[in-house]
Amino acid sequence: MDKEHNLVPGNQLWKRFLFRIIYRADTKLGKLFDIILLLLILASTFIIMMESVPKLDKKFHTTFIICEWIISVFFTLEYCLRIAVLKNKKCYLFSFFGVIDFLSLIPFFLSFFFPITKYFLIFRMLRMLRVFRVFNLLDFMNDGTVIVRALKNSSRKIYIFLLFLIIFSVIVGSMMFMVEGGRPGFETIPQSIYWAVVTVTTVGYGDVSPITPMGKFFAVILMLAGYSIIAVPTGIVTAEMRNKRQNLELTCERCGNEDIDDDARYCKQCGKKLA
Repeated sequence: MDKEHNLVPGNQLWKRFLFRIIYRADTKLGKLFDIILLLLILASTFIIMMESVPKLDKKFHTTFIICEWIISVFFTLEYCLRIAVLKNKKCYLFSFFGVIDFLSLIPFFLSFFFPITKYFLIFRMLRMLRVFRVFNLLDFMNDGTVIVRALKNSSRKIYIFLLFLIIFSVIVGSMMFMVEGGRPGFETIPQSIYWAVVTVTTVGYGDVSPITPMGKFFAVILMLAGYSIIAVPTGIVTAEMRNKRQNLELTCERCGNEDIDDDARYCKQCGKKLA
């Protein structure tokens, strides 16, 4: 979204002034605003984590509530100002950060109607994503779309692999149910399947383990197979990303430069952003 063209027109200088502070960091006030945002984001995250500690919450509950209200009021005002200084408000409201800003404010407004809002803590934690905007790290988020696109393009292969993994776990779990003969942890087929999934994914909680020699033999086979199985989805996504890169013409559209590194995002001659 080109915010310069989205700015409200002409004679409303105060909106232009606020726009530069809120959306830019090329002035002292803009930099100060970003610093305040960053500190409040960190403070809010710290408060949320401390609230989950029973002893600290019991001792400083009132302080935490007051601080969170102050922070939430600030973010609410900031959210309203971001909307007010833009001409095309929908561009911000339905943008990634617009949605994040809205969701992070939900617990604050719900607290007016529901006294217990601890179940909405995750929405308040979404404020941490705003660090990308404060540090102007949108390029890193754009790079993330490459991974998302690769996952989407290879989704069919991954679905087939997951289906195979589910069938494999069910078969092995059923076999272990028969082999272990109802011993602790293998009393039912679902419990045995749980053990198979934990083992094949190499998690290995250790809460359930086979006792019989045959059961241990199956466990060894499953452990060794787990290393190969875990590598499959990684290889699928990596191959998709490599094919995507190879299919692109590594040539700058602006200057025709062909000397471009595989991990380059900008042309080294003219500086144009590569596709």
